[in-house]
Amino acid sequence: MGFSFRKRAVAEEISPASTSSSSNEAAETTGTEALKTLKHFEEQHKLDPNLPVEELNDVDAVLATGNAEKGVQIETNLLEENSPYPEVSAAVRNYDVDLPANTIRAWVIGLILCTVGSAINMLFSLKNPSIQITTYVIQLVAYPMGLGWDLIFPDRQFTVFGLKFNFKPGKFNFKEHVIIVVMSNAAYGGGFLYATDVLIAQQVFYKQHFGWGFQLLFGITTLCTGYGIAGLGRRFLVWPAAMIWPSDLVNASLFYTLHDHSPSDPTKTNGWSISRYRFFLYVMGAGFVWYWFPGWIFQGLSYFTFICWAAPKSVVVNKIFGGLHGYGLLPSTLDWTVVSGYALSPLIPPFHALANTVAGVVIFYIVVSMGLHFSGHWYADYFVVQSSSAFDNTGAVYNVSRILNDQFVFDEEKYHSYSPLFLSTQFALCYGLSFAAVAAVVVHCVLYYGKQIRTQFKLARKQEDDVHMKLMKKYRDAEDWWYGALFVVMIGLSFVVVCAWPTGFPAWAYVVCMVIPLVWTIPIGIIQAITNIQLGLNVLTEFIIGYMLPGHPLAMMMFKNYGYITMSQALYFSQDLKLGHYMKVPPRTMFWSQLVASVWSAIVQIAVMNWALGTIPNVCADDQADNYTCPNGRVFFTASVIWGAIGPARMFSGDAMYSSLQWFWLVGAITPIITWFLARRAPKSMFSFFRSINMPLIFGGSGMIPPATSYTYLCWGTVGMFFNYYIKRRWNGWWLQYNYITSAALDCGLVIASILIFFTLYLTGAQLPKWYGNYDVFDTLDQTGMAIKSFVADGETFGPTTWP
Repeated sequence: MGFSFRKRAVAEEISPASTSSSSNEAAETTGTEALKTLKHFEEQHKLDPNLPVEELNDVDAVLATGNAEKGVQIETNLLEENSPYPEVSAAVRNYDVDLPANTIRAWVIGLILCTVGSAINMLFSLKNPSIQITTYVIQLVAYPMGLGWDLIFPDRQFTVFGLKFNFKPGKFNFKEHVIIVVMSNAAYGGGFLYATDVLIAQQVFYKQHFGWGFQLLFGITTLCTGYGIAGLGRRFLVWPAAMIWPSDLVNASLFYTLHDHSPSDPTKTNGWSISRYRFFLYVMGAGFVWYWFPGWIFQGLSYFTFICWAAPKSVVVNKIFGGLHGYGLLPSTLDWTVVSGYALSPLIPPFHALANTVAGVVIFYIVVSMGLHFSGHWYADYFVVQSSSAFDNTGAVYNVSRILNDQFVFDEEKYHSYSPLFLSTQFALCYGLSFAAVAAVVVHCVLYYGKQIRTQFKLARKQEDDVHMKLMKKYRDAEDWWYGALFVVMIGLSFVVVCAWPTGFPAWAYVVCMVIPLVWTIPIGIIQAITNIQLGLNVLTEFIIGYMLPGHPLAMMMFKNYGYITMSQALYFSQDLKLGHYMKVPPRTMFWSQLVASVWSAIVQIAVMNWALGTIPNVCADDQADNYTCPNGRVFFTASVIWGAIGPARMFSGDAMYSSLQWFWLVGAITPIITWFLARRAPKSMFSFFRSINMPLIFGGSGMIPPATSYTYLCWGTVGMFFNYYIKRRWNGWWLQYNYITSAALDCGLVIASILIFFTLYLTGAQLPKWYGNYDVFDTLDQTGMAIKSFVADGETFGPTTWP
């Protein structure tokens, strides 16, 4: 039996026949151009996992036969009339409407919500438990605010000193709505200003205070350096049609839903005629009502590990089936927080992204981890399967204060008289997988997308990818030099930050630091744009600075902030630029709205942080009366001690306990080469499978472990596969019309219920209902963190007698 290998079809040379008819010549020329366009399209998208194989087969067939007439038809369907991606064509309109976006209404509402959201998120980031105002909340709140504005202000043009303006230039529209949401995303898309963690750790725990100038420059440069990179990377991450940014499809669907209440066409939606607006309200209302059960009435519904309830004191049962500290092998939950809390909504990523991520969890965090854990490797008998904490040689949480002197400086003598640092099995594996993911993402993008990156670099804004790019060309672009100038200014201010104050962070180290986002933003951005999953650089930055500047915890925190958060912010901005691209918002309006919101948000959050640290009694103490314990700053402080003081060399080099994890660098670099070769040489029947293998996702898609668990990722994957595999194939019309709205509605219902429960019950000190579902279900070894095989007696230790 022979195999037919799927090779790139080669188009025949098309020579228009001589004819006296100019119309025939024009038609043949058009056909030739169409075939050339399709050949280029096939080369660019052959290994694109989001492009339906059927469309790629049609292109191959046309190129193989040289059928010019068919080529024109396919080119029109794929590139002229709509996006080649069904998800995009279903969520985003393929036409533009001339509506005002740069209005007083949009700027006022946007800045108000930017200010309020920044202040609330900053203040409550200091509290445990915390709450965050998300951009979904802003998207919902902005809509009635816009409608209310229309009731107050007249549609009338005013002239003041020759300047003409209108408070209400027509009805509140979706483009203004986009500007408002984009401003909030730029301000606190990640929750709150990450730089404040560094400042709190520095000021509260290291007793260093450099003043407002340092704080403001540090915060602003953290945000805006990433914006400069995002703008310069638009040709790679925003303009190409293949960069679909799935989460933007949810936002776009919600914008259209709120501003268009027309019913659905039942012939296209498997018989459903309910409007998306009404459907959204129903699902959001149901999600809001339901969350009161797992959020307050019956909290056992969150980690619904009923097998552990039946055997609460069995170590083996709690290790295998426990959802919090175990493997969670029977993933079942009735809480959307558990499903979407770490990896975001599973209804957004394409099926191939879900499958790769879940495959990585099963292979490494279950199969490999079980082999390591139950064999006692890395002294695993003395720890739970998973924990975010580091431990000492008695099994207790590592006490970093025991290795610091009175000036909070690492004391090596104290370190050697105390204990080496131990990690749970899952935590140790997460470092190895992070190494592999960082290496794999570069190799993967060079092999799979290297040709596209070179082409896009040359074409810039002249590329003709799809209808959306063509529609955007009617607007004046924000010039590359705008973003380049912003990037240069932020780099200069960053040198001021690291050099003008005694940070212990040398200028040469900052140069190394900035190489990281410059190298990895494009590869990681490509992965996120096609899968909705972002790979983190936090481990890489900690690893590099730990080797470069051991014993400099403040420098470590700043290096991580500039190296990792700059890239993360760049991708937030890129995602919003794509949203503006989809919604046809003028690029220059996008530029100024994002920039102004970023700078203003940094000022607001620094001001709130300083007010809180100077006003709240006993702030950041473990026993603070109102639980303003600064949990994020405390975690950052601990990490700075571990990575900046103890350093990675003592953990991963030479004879160190976890040195074998360094092999993951090599594994991560080699495996994408294997999958790339298989995808290009696979038989046609297996092409779709091999094309979808994504090694960076297999290694790093579950990068939120810890604090996420294998249980939460299995729940996430189960729900996602049900919607994005089963429903999508069984009821594709329904999926195209309602899937993203279902995701937005579930998220919105959860967020509104969470905020209401937090402010009305938790902050008022209300007591949970006292019954089995709120108390007894948490009295298991898994929930108490005691599913441990072996314990040491008082005064005894385990592990090596000497350590690096």
